[in-house]
Amino acid sequence: MERAKRAAHVVANASDTDLSSSSQPPPHGSASDATVAALPLDEPWSVNQVLATLHATPPLNPSTPIPFLHILERLKTTPREGWRRFSIPNPESISDHMYRMSILTVLCPSSLRQKLDIPRCTLLALCHDMAESLVGDITPVDGVSKAEKRRREGDTMSYLTRKLLGPSTGCAEAGTLLREAWDEYEASTTPEAKFVHDIDKLELLIQMMEYERRGEGRVDLGEFLWVAEGIKMEEMKAWCSEVLREREEYWKGVGKVPGGVDIAKTILARGEEKEEIVGKMLKKEEQGKKDGINKD
Repeated sequence: MERAKRAAHVVANASDTDLSSSSQPPPHGSASDATVAALPLDEPWSVNQVLATLHATPPLNPSTPIPFLHILERLKTTPREGWRRFSIPNPESISDHMYRMSILTVLCPSSLRQKLDIPRCTLLALCHDMAESLVGDITPVDGVSKAEKRRREGDTMSYLTRKLLGPSTGCAEAGTLLREAWDEYEASTTPEAKFVHDIDKLELLIQMMEYERRGEGRVDLGEFLWVAEGIKMEEMKAWCSEVLREREEYWKGVGKVPGGVDIAKTILARGEEKEEIVGKMLKKEEQGKKDGINKD
């Protein structure tokens, strides 16, 4: 909210788990090439406008992908904004978030693994927030429409994948692959994209729980629990419920009632109801098998 009033933004988080903004200074590195430059939100935005703020502007026709990699370094050093608003010490960077998401794709449950292209899921996880390197963390309080946010991110991906990974670099095919993967994630129509959207939310909830535990009862991040309601796949709902149960037990242990309790209870109740239905179905199926054996 403070950032909206100051009409500036940092770090892009172009996913459906956009975190709220903060006025705290970036703990990762300094506000230079390593972080996204603050630009007035009420001025027309362009990739060139952001590039003009860099200490070293990438060449027009690079001969190698090195300039592309320099831009990606900003993802490693720019913190996710929501945690900064809560003054979380040394919060995760955008790359931190995408790394654990990528690991989550590798850990995909066997029931989903049979239906998904796991390497494709990993690729989507690795590039879904890539536009954040130049766009900035556009949050709901920043006053930027979804259409405008999408334009900025699309322009950034075009620049990264077609200019910095153009034919002169010998990596044009890789650039096309990255752009297509990003577009697939944004469209969220393929099973792989839907799965990665789910783990995007799940990773946030896991991180939320870890920061609360680290805060020893002084940090309540319950306002982020709303993302749990957006998880669609049953297998990911089960993992989400595990995180929520872990959180419930933690706050019981410190003798406090955290925020988001009603949301958590609703989700856990749905999970328990689902488990009960599945359990009854399995018992019925098992009984049917036994009856068949007895008849024989």
